[in-house]
Amino acid sequence: MNCIIIDDNKMARTVLKHFVREIEFLNFVGECENVLQATTILSKEKVDLLLLDVEMPKMSGIDFLKSLTHHPLAILITANSDYAVEAFECNVVDFIVKPVKEERFLKAIFRAKEIFDSNTKPLEHDKEYFFIREKGVSNKLLIADILFIQALGDYITIHTADKKSTIHYTLSAIEKELPASKFLRVHRSYLIALDKVDKVEEGTAYINQQPIPIGDAQRSDLMKRLNLL
Repeated sequence: MNCIIIDDNKMARTVLKHFVREIEFLNFVGECENVLQATTILSKEKVDLLLLDVEMPKMSGIDFLKSLTHHPLAILITANSDYAVEAFECNVVDFIVKPVKEERFLKAIFRAKEIFDSNTKPLEHDKEYFFIREKGVSNKLLIADILFIQALGDYITIHTADKKSTIHYTLSAIEKELPASKFLRVHRSYLIALDKVDKVEEGTAYINQQPIPIGDAQRSDLMKRLNLL
């Protein structure tokens, strides 16, 4: 996994570099003092993981993630635990409070590795269904039954009319497994089945009476896909 460190504190970067270089499956690509330097690296290199500080000059780590259309896996690292809720809304792998201890860092890294590996392995499926594993049991799920899918940190919850299933998978990964003609990402945390939409009003789609936010960037595409008259 290619990773970069983004932190305006030199000492913090030094500590993280030491941890990274001790992990065999991590390939250290570079370090950045700010998100502008990170943007340059991302435009030139394939980066799989961001080790990202939150509080930085000019733009915070959270705002940086929000500015990216598709961001790599990210572990947020900060001295302020108050950012935790907002951080996980950005679908980060983990949130570590400084000072970073090696044991806590390793836990986050192995969680990132698990997600990274799962993203390279397709779900067991064909054109009509796939199997999802819950509590040691693989259950068949018909694609036609899916209403919408919600991202929850490094998990997703798949909603059908009669149940919901939470699995360790990313929204971006499952989006690739579903037919693009039938599903649309309408928000960074929501993927919906287009034919299950009941109504749309004031930036919100409703499926089975469940309100689902629509991102500003996705609104126009959704209207086109819904065959609006």
